[in-house]
Amino acid sequence: MTILTDVRLGVNIDHVATIRNARGSMYPDPVEAAVLAQNEGADGITAHLREDRRHIRDEDIDGLIAALKIPLNFEMAATDEMQKIALKHKPHAVCLVPEKREERTTEGGLDVLKEETKLEAFIKPLNNAGCRVSLFIAAVPAQVQAAKRVGAAVVELHTGAYCDYFYETKHSKCEAEFEKLKKMCGYAHSLGLEVHAGHGLTFETVGPIAAFPELKELNIGHFLISDAVFNGLGTSIKKMKKLIEEARTR
Repeated sequence: MTILTDVRLGVNIDHVATIRNARGSMYPDPVEAAVLAQNEGADGITAHLREDRRHIRDEDIDGLIAALKIPLNFEMAATDEMQKIALKHKPHAVCLVPEKREERTTEGGLDVLKEETKLEAFIKPLNNAGCRVSLFIAAVPAQVQAAKRVGAAVVELHTGAYCDYFYETKHSKCEAEFEKLKKMCGYAHSLGLEVHAGHGLTFETVGPIAAFPELKELNIGHFLISDAVFNGLGTSIKKMKKLIEEARTR
């Protein structure tokens, strides 16, 4: 039996803020949720400050920076406004994601190949400030190669299609997406990139992805917050971490 290196679990607390904002109240507090997640075993916290502030707000980022003892993964679009905020706070990690105002959630990966010149210039000051820059991308060789060229330290592979096909019982498509993710995890690692994954992962879908030997981190949010409604956030986090740990054991 071989036990692979641990995979970190980053808990995304965006949708605690979504619930808060639905009523325009002060609760539930995403910072409180992040501290609870930290105390229950989360290895990091992810928060996406969108341009339209639909869930996380600027004051939430202030609160997270002040309260957390574990790393903050600051998700954002590659805009001048967001760069200024990141350089002000200097979070442990910055994950660049595509963003459209009309979308419900992040759809697809960042097109690094198309925006290569822009992203290289955008990432440089973040690297100089000591932030670990991650790019949220599809599992495509050209995008992985471009991520390496622009100076990212990390790629986060988009697992959304794999999860969607799993629940739609489209087995052949699910298997094809899984194989792409597996192959690109190994390929990105071979280029010297740290490999993360996330989007749409659940108790049922996390195991096969967590078993990729090169994988270092999983970022999971919507499902954990949804499960926490019925079972409590601590219970949901502990079960997810247990499933990840079991997947790492051969």
